[in-house]
Amino acid sequence: MNDAPALRQAEVGIAVSSATDVAKKSASAALTTEGLEGIVSLVKMGRTIYQRIITWILNKIVKTFQVVVFVILAFLLTGEYIVSISSMILFLFLTDFVTLSISTDNVRYSRKPDSWNISGLVRIAVLLGVLMVMESFLLLQVGVSYFELQGNLAQLHTFVFELLVLTSLFNVMIVRERKHFWESKPSTPLLLSVISNIIVVFLVSLLALPDMDPVSPVQSLTVLAYSLGTSFLINDPVKVLFLRRSGARL
Repeated sequence: MNDAPALRQAEVGIAVSSATDVAKKSASAALTTEGLEGIVSLVKMGRTIYQRIITWILNKIVKTFQVVVFVILAFLLTGEYIVSISSMILFLFLTDFVTLSISTDNVRYSRKPDSWNISGLVRIAVLLGVLMVMESFLLLQVGVSYFELQGNLAQLHTFVFELLVLTSLFNVMIVRERKHFWESKPSTPLLLSVISNIIVVFLVSLLALPDMDPVSPVQSLTVLAYSLGTSFLINDPVKVLFLRRSGARL
């Protein structure tokens, strides 16, 4: 019982399995097995959670940067809102499922103690965000010039909706891994949520929703192929190169 005040004041108070109930309640963590081996598992779990938090932060910054900057610049250049209320609601609804599944993702815990690198986080997030904005404008130009969607604003809303959702989904698959995306396998819930969202996006593209007209399968496949190519063949290598050159440890 005398250990309780010290455990309460400690930054990370750990109570052994044989400690009193008062000590366990006062501690930040209580071991369930004999000895101190449980501390190793505790540290591994803490570092795993840290990596998932980093993934969530990177995804949030990149997604927000891309959507806000892309939509605002597109409005200033075209004088039209390239997204509708319906498409934005669907976008937020679908991507939130993937964001929630990040908490289950398979990650490699770091071998050294972690520390917050805010400047590194912001720099890599802004770099990826700028890349995705430029890539989005290039595909928007394809939709307007080649597919002639400028004359049908409702179809353009659907086209941009597909672009925003798919690039956001693939961005999660990139930022979840500090090295190349293929070096670790995503968790089953995360993978299933990404696949199911892709299916939903294709179904939505075939339906007539408020301010969103159907687009052709060719246009949908173009968005899918473009999003896959830019995300995994351009953005992922740029991410790895930046982390290596800058020496930023996330």
